[in-house]
Amino acid sequence: MEKEKVYRLPLRKVYPAILNKALRKGRSEEEFLQMIHWLTGYTKEEIEHSLERDVDYKTFFEKAPAWNPAGQFTKGVVYGIRGENIEDPIVRKTRHLEK
Repeated sequence: MEKEKVYRLPLRKVYPAILNKALRKGRSEEEFLQMIHWLTGYTKEEIEHSLERDVDYKTFFEKAPAWNPAGQFTKGVVYGIRGENIEDPIVRKTRHLEK
């Protein structure tokens, strides 16, 4: 799926898939929320508000309150692509969340 299509998806459709991936990796929902907060600055309430407002995936990342600069040091492969090699900043940030 091309990135423009993914960007237009409502966060409410993408969020459960990412959460389920974290759960399959042995993380709790609380740990997942803590990780989103650490990476983006969003609180649990702000995430819930974004889900209710039907914010699209791209806007959620573009409007993040406080990107953690340490997030750039997240390493690894997501969907066969090394995260640190992704040029598009939004795509790179979304992959950090999935890691």
